Amino acid sequence: VYQIADRYPIRLDMTEEQRYSISEPTKNLLGRLENDVVVEVYLAGELPSNFLRFQKAIRELLEEFAIYTPGNFDVRFVDPSLAKSNQARNQFFQGLINQGIQPTNLTFAKDGQNTQRMIFPGAIVTYQGSELAVNLLKGNRAGGSEQIINQSIEGLEYEFASTIQQLVDSRRKRIGLVIGHGEPDSTFLGGLTNLVLSKYDLFKVNLPEKNTPIVGYDLLLITKPSQAFTDQEKFLLDQYVMKGGRLAFFLDVLSINIDSALSSSSVAIPVQTNLEDLLFKYGVRINQNYVADLNAGTLPVITGNIGDQPQITMLDWPYFPVITNYGNHPIVRNMDAVMLKMASSIDTVKAENVKKYPLFSSSANSKVIGYPVEVSLNDLRGTLSPDRFQAGPQVMGYLLEGNFASLYKNRFAPIGFRNTAKLEDGELSKIVIVADGNLITNELSPDSGQPLPLGSEPYSRNNFANEALVMNIIDYLVDEDGLIQTRSKEVKIRPLNKVKIKSERMKWQVINLVLPVLLLLAFGLVKIYLRKRSNKY
Repeated sequence: VYQIADRYPIRLDMTEEQRYSISEPTKNLLGRLENDVVVEVYLAGELPSNFLRFQKAIRELLEEFAIYTPGNFDVRFVDPSLAKSNQARNQFFQGLINQGIQPTNLTFAKDGQNTQRMIFPGAIVTYQGSELAVNLLKGNRAGGSEQIINQSIEGLEYEFASTIQQLVDSRRKRIGLVIGHGEPDSTFLGGLTNLVLSKYDLFKVNLPEKNTPIVGYDLLLITKPSQAFTDQEKFLLDQYVMKGGRLAFFLDVLSINIDSALSSSSVAIPVQTNLEDLLFKYGVRINQNYVADLNAGTLPVITGNIGDQPQITMLDWPYFPVITNYGNHPIVRNMDAVMLKMASSIDTVKAENVKKYPLFSSSANSKVIGYPVEVSLNDLRGTLSPDRFQAGPQVMGYLLEGNFASLYKNRFAPIGFRNTAKLEDGELSKIVIVADGNLITNELSPDSGQPLPLGSEPYSRNNFANEALVMNIIDYLVDEDGLIQTRSKEVKIRPLNKVKIKSERMKWQVINLVLPVLLLLAFGLVKIYLRKRSNKY
C-alpha cells in the first residue's frame, strides 16, 4: 500500500471546513510560477501555545503551496532574536520594520513567571530577485487572542497568494482617480495615494475635460466630490460601467463644519453631486441623514484652560461610528474596527439583474438624524443615553454586482454624445458605494504635517483598519483571478468541554496512557505464545 501510495499520491482533506485545502485560483497561480520561491517566516523561537498553533498552520499551508509549485518552494523559519549581539538584533528588528513587518509584544507565562518578548508575525517572499513583506497577524482586535489567531489562520492563504501574485504579474492594474468636482486636495488624499501606489498604478482622470469614452482603467475611484457631475460626465461613467468597468464611490451627501459645531453649533447642508439618479438606477439610495452610534470614536475638545494653555480632552463623538458589524462578504471578512466620520445610511431599491451585498453597518445602539441636521458641542455633554439610540444597525456600505441597466436606457444621450454608440445593457460589473467620503481621507501628522495612513488618528493615537478596508475593496474590484475569495475560508474553533474534562479526567488518562501499554504487552505475550507453539510442532 505504501509503495502504491508513493507512486500514485492522493490527497484527502477530511476536515469539515476543508481547512487543509487550497482554492483553485491559488493552485492556478502557483502552477504559473516559472522560478523558485523563497519564503522567510519570522515567527519562530519560544512562543506561547496559541502562536505555536499559528506557526504550525503557516508551515502546513506553505507545504501545500510547495506541492502545487513546479519549481522549488523554499520555506525558512527564522528567529530574529537569535542575533549575536544586542546591536545586531536591534538592527535586524529595525530592518524588518522598515520592510513593513509589524512587531507584536507578547506577554506569556513561563515557569510560573510572566515573560515578555517581541515577535514579528510576518514573512518576506522572494521571487525573481524581488521581495515583498507580508503581515500575517490580522483580525478583529475586539475579539480575544484565540479569535485573532483563528482569523489570522483563515486569512493565511489569501495573504501569501496575493503577495506572490504581486511578484508574478508584470502588469500592474491601472486605477483611475476621478478629479474635477471639488475633491480633497493631494494633502488629504496622500494616505490613499500611497496605499494604491504600493500595489497598483494610479492616474488622475479629469472627467470635465474628457469628451471620449473612458478606457484603459481597471477601476475608477470617486473620492468625496463636493461639486455636481454634469450629464455628459455621468454618461461617461455610465458607459464605462456598461462595458464592464468597475466603480468605487466614497460619497458625502451632507457637509458640515465640525470646528463650528464644536464652538457653538452647525447645520449640515446637502452636497449637490447630481449622482443620485445614477446610483438609484444601479440599485441604491444614500439618505440625507447622519448615523450616530454609541460605539464611537473620540474627538479632541478644548474643555478649559490651565494657565494660558488650553486643556484638551478626548470625548466620545457619536457621529464618528466605529464599525465592528460586518457582512459575510470576503471584502470584510475578519476585518478589524473601522472608524467612519459623519456617515449616512444607505437603502436599496429595485434593480434588475443586480445583487446587493451589505458590507458593514453601525451597531445596534444607533440613531438616525434626518436632514436638516444640527450638530453641536452639546451632543458631547453628559452621558449619552442608550434610550436615544434604538434605531438598530444602519448599513453604510454596499457592494453591487450584476449586469447593470444604463441610466440612459430608452433616453437620449446628453448633448455632445448623440452620435456616439450607446450601450443600454451592461456587461457583468461591480460597484461599491460607501456613504462616507472621509473614509479615504487622512489626518496630518502634528509634528511634520505629512499625511498619515488611513485610519490613523493623531490625537487619540488609535489606528483603525480603514486602510485595510479600502485596499480590500480595491483588491476585490480589480481581482480577475478570484484570489480574494480565499478570504471566505473558515476554520472553526472546537474547544474541549471543560466540565467533561474535569469529571472524566481519570478515565481518559487511563485510556491514553495505560491502555496502549497493556495492548503492547498483550501483543508481545500472544507473539511469544505463537512462537513457542510453532516450535513445538
